[in-house]
Amino acid sequence: MSRPFARAFAGWRTGLSGPVTVLQAGNAVNYFGSGLVLPFEIIYLHEARGFPTATAGLVLAALMGTAAVVTAPSGALVDRFRAKPIVIAGNLAGALGYAGLAFVDRPWQAFVCSAVGGAGLGVAGTANRVLSLSLVTAEQRASLFALGRVASNFGLGSGATVAGFIVASVHHLRAFQALYLFDALTYAAFALIVLVAVPNPRLAKAAAPSQSGTGFRAVVRDRLFLILIAANIVLLAVGPALFANILPPFATAHTPVGPGEIGVVVFLNTFFIVVAQVPATRVVKRVRRTHAFAGLSALWAVGLLAVLLATLTRSTLAATTILAGVAIVIAIGECAQSTVLGPLVADLAPPHLLGRYMSLYSLTFTAALALGPAAGGAVLATSPDAVWWGGALIAALIGVGLLRLGNRVPDPLLQTPCAPPQAAPEVT
Repeated sequence: MSRPFARAFAGWRTGLSGPVTVLQAGNAVNYFGSGLVLPFEIIYLHEARGFPTATAGLVLAALMGTAAVVTAPSGALVDRFRAKPIVIAGNLAGALGYAGLAFVDRPWQAFVCSAVGGAGLGVAGTANRVLSLSLVTAEQRASLFALGRVASNFGLGSGATVAGFIVASVHHLRAFQALYLFDALTYAAFALIVLVAVPNPRLAKAAAPSQSGTGFRAVVRDRLFLILIAANIVLLAVGPALFANILPPFATAHTPVGPGEIGVVVFLNTFFIVVAQVPATRVVKRVRRTHAFAGLSALWAVGLLAVLLATLTRSTLAATTILAGVAIVIAIGECAQSTVLGPLVADLAPPHLLGRYMSLYSLTFTAALALGPAAGGAVLATSPDAVWWGGALIAALIGVGLLRLGNRVPDPLLQTPCAPPQAAPEVT
């Protein structure tokens, strides 16, 4: 019995240093706090605070919108200063914003707190990625992004589960306030962890070539990078975004499954990512990046088409089984996506522009989460089946296009890996 367990745990070994592991553990705690409040923000503001539903939705949009607006400028800030103090400042701002939301009585107060919290989220997100990259070698980047994906999914999933039980049993203002205050505490705790346990390396300030320049002008001249982030936005919009936002209303209306079965399907997706992400990194590392992109595009295309199979049966069990398979297929593609694209962006970025590259990479997820539900919802209202075969067609075309990039995409299997972004071992 010990040997199978030993093999299983061996697959989870990342080879990352202690400070990196501590940083990702802090991320998991932080995401746990976010999971406590994220599913219930509109419910809290509407039912406990008496805000109109539209106003509650705008408060949530203000938080996410502010985070998106400050993300790109935060990249320039990280390129100018060290990432560690920016991570700390961003998390303290997040703590202040979410603690304030626990006590709002009027909409304007909620908007102010959302703006403060959103600014903290946007600034800390980019700085956190750059700080993590500065602590690993180029060969460890895939493991770093994989472990980060596990931390976020585990934290959000477990936080949402715990909050669901709390809200269901104690549907009272004080319960919501406790959730928001605990979320604020996780931000403050994460800031403390970074302050005490994480080094503060200085990134290399290599001189930019005269033809490339500096700032975002240099970034937008990198055509390969722009192609990759545009493709990532579209792939995420037709893959995970459609699965998370459009599948539940489609399935409840056009298949025999109900909300309970949908909850099981979504849980399987998250659970699979948490369990398989790190071991999957070892497999994906052996595949050329363009082939991995094509493979995940094909997986998502197959998964989207498979949704239509659930409409052909009247059996709840059969439909749930099909959608559970879809959840796992989408999850496999997500494991490959995070392992390939994050390290590739870091490889493409010159050291003095790493913050700007990572900030635009972060924005692709925000853009996809906005584009997927908007486009998918519009198509769902007019031609429900077209959401899935149309999304599959788009995913397949994107995969073919990325495959045709060939040797233009830097690949550790074809050349010497890039040097780690840090140049000085100085720690303060």
